[in-house]
Amino acid sequence: MVLSELASQLNIPLWTVIVVLIWVLAWKGFALWKAGRRNQPVWFVALLVVNTLGLLEILYIFLFSEIKLDDKKQRRKNAYKI
Repeated sequence: MVLSELASQLNIPLWTVIVVLIWVLAWKGFALWKAGRRNQPVWFVALLVVNTLGLLEILYIFLFSEIKLDDKKQRRKNAYKI
């Protein structure tokens, strides 16, 4: 089994490798789904390619996907009005 070989080479328990794998796949799947639904191909590709043990995915889900660029532009326009 590939996972058991990886665990033995890294000298960590097999259950740890499995837990980390499930953690990463769950966050990556949800982040990719959200990026796809929001029609954000750059984020989709970045999340697909970059592997950060779920950290980038968590940041995207809770921080970056909630930022609306149109709202920022509108606020900026309103700030300059007299």
